[in-house]
Amino acid sequence: MHNDPILQVLEACDQRRNARREFMRYAGGAAIATAGATVLSACSDSGGGSLIPGPTPTPTPTATTALSDADVLNFALNLEYLEAQFYSFAATGSGLPNSSLSGTGTQGSVSGGRQVTFSDPLVARYAREIAADEIAHVNFLRSALGSSAVAQPAIDIGVTSTSAFSNAARAAGLIGTGAAFDVYASDENFLLGAFIFEDVGVTAYKGAVGFISNKTFLEAAAGIHAAEAYHAGLVRTVLYRKGVATPALIDATEAISTARDSLDGSSDLDQGIRATGSGNATASNIVPTDGSGIAFSRTPGQVLNIVYLDRTAKTAGGFFPNGVNGTIRSSASN
Repeated sequence: MHNDPILQVLEACDQRRNARREFMRYAGGAAIATAGATVLSACSDSGGGSLIPGPTPTPTPTATTALSDADVLNFALNLEYLEAQFYSFAATGSGLPNSSLSGTGTQGSVSGGRQVTFSDPLVARYAREIAADEIAHVNFLRSALGSSAVAQPAIDIGVTSTSAFSNAARAAGLIGTGAAFDVYASDENFLLGAFIFEDVGVTAYKGAVGFISNKTFLEAAAGIHAAEAYHAGLVRTVLYRKGVATPALIDATEAISTARDSLDGSSDLDQGIRATGSGNATASNIVPTDGSGIAFSRTPGQVLNIVYLDRTAKTAGGFFPNGVNGTIRSSASN
């Protein structure tokens, strides 16, 4: 078996092609206009035919029997550190103050990150609003956890050819070998980076609420979950609107969705922003749900598969090069 996580993703795509929904129906050589990144289908069917989705299995939870509410909230805090730093740098050019980063475990630094020169003033406003929310989430969770709050781990949000964003884009087929994906280079690239995080955050919180017993903590987690869902819906809506004029953007979300699904296991828990199976090739898919209109959940292990960019059981990698802090640290074995 290959140890290269990118090869693992691509091989997994091949293995699951016949069980995957149609996701790159209009994929081709179109380019993301302002980024110049060629959108390639990581798992596209050479015949371009319709793919019939199979039933969505119930995810198998990772071993969490001894988890406390604090363990779950600290797991969420690691993810909020990642989102808050990304949005803060993109919106303002600077990250969180050191006073918001200390805690138990090893405190790490942020690699990369810079302000986006937005061409669309509305996208700039959205970025600032989401950044403020994510920073507030960090501060709220740190306050709720008190002295048991974990420190920010090392975070990679850089733009080199070996950075987490570039590896994620390469796994999705958006860039080629040795290329770099600069998530801060344009409105469109920023939105694709936000798309990676927000959808994962929504499924993470929905999956986490089942492990929380304290009513106050549960209500808080549900509130953050709702905020993340608003963010995700906004990002998906703006991407779809821009994708009407630049179809490569819509293609890119389908490719990212497929790569995420390949990382988190055999379950089909992800969707891009183009509706499939609707009979209408131009239909949108702003809210990713199952057949009952219910949003998907991911276990902590599945979430870590995505942020570590590895479909095997690991304790570090991807956006968290040294792993996360706290009790929940290992991704799932898929």
